[in-house]
Amino acid sequence: MGLELDTLMFDCADPLAVATFWAGALGHEIDHDPDDPDDDSAFLLDPSGRTPCMYFQSVPETKTVKNRVHLDVRPTGTMAEEVERLKGLGATVRGYIEEGGSFWTQMRDVEGNEFCVLRGPGDGWSRGEL
Repeated sequence: MGLELDTLMFDCADPLAVATFWAGALGHEIDHDPDDPDDDSAFLLDPSGRTPCMYFQSVPETKTVKNRVHLDVRPTGTMAEEVERLKGLGATVRGYIEEGGSFWTQMRDVEGNEFCVLRGPGDGWSRGEL
């Protein structure tokens, strides 16, 4: 027995807007039927197949508190370059953290969901580190 992560679910007011942000951020493909007026959801598929799909669904309630679970993303270059790119996609910076000899940037996506941009190889990070 065991478990395998299948899908990351996001509750949203505007699933297509949030999916579009994350597709741009991660380089994933959006699976959404624009011709179906009843389709208020969107899937993101990783073209490499390395990560689970992400599903964005419409819910009536709004986000009111800090997420209990969030994504950490690692840039292929530097954290600062990636933060600027993500800001161009609509993300906002929540804060910069230095802790335990490391650093990262807390951000929010287009609907305020928190995520962290970790330091990348251009910041001195190497694959053997956490």
